[in-house]
Amino acid sequence: MSREELAAELGAEVRAGQATVDALDEAVATRLGVNRTDLRCLDLLLNELGQAATPGQLGIRLGLTTGSVTAMVDRLTRLGYVTRSRDPDDRRKVVVRPTPLAHRRAGELYGPMAAAGAALLDAYTPAELRLLIDFTRRSRELQEQYLSQVRHEQTP
Repeated sequence: MSREELAAELGAEVRAGQATVDALDEAVATRLGVNRTDLRCLDLLLNELGQAATPGQLGIRLGLTTGSVTAMVDRLTRLGYVTRSRDPDDRRKVVVRPTPLAHRRAGELYGPMAAAGAALLDAYTPAELRLLIDFTRRSRELQEQYLSQVRHEQTP
């Protein structure tokens, strides 16, 4: 296969993978009874923000207004997926945390896939894993660059 054909095949696989991730996220959101933004909030709390965040931090990461964050946290609290409490170090701040229910449901829905993914990675050498990390990181950075451009570009 030529370099161009390989690049085209890789591009097709990346697009198909993105579509599958999108479909999986939609299915998980449906199973949890939340919308996609709520699901992203749970992902941030469970995986990226160290199990706690202020509503302001969530708003920045999710691109939401203060009112939208309040509504989202209200929904997730009603469903039992998050709690909100005063920050013990600064009583003026509110902290949002995932509940044991959120941890359990995420484990049920994503745990088997995470285990299968870990087994899949066993087939790659450390050098191949570094290459995959480099490609994934560069692809993400490229998408972030274009996301910023699209968000800030004026439409005619």
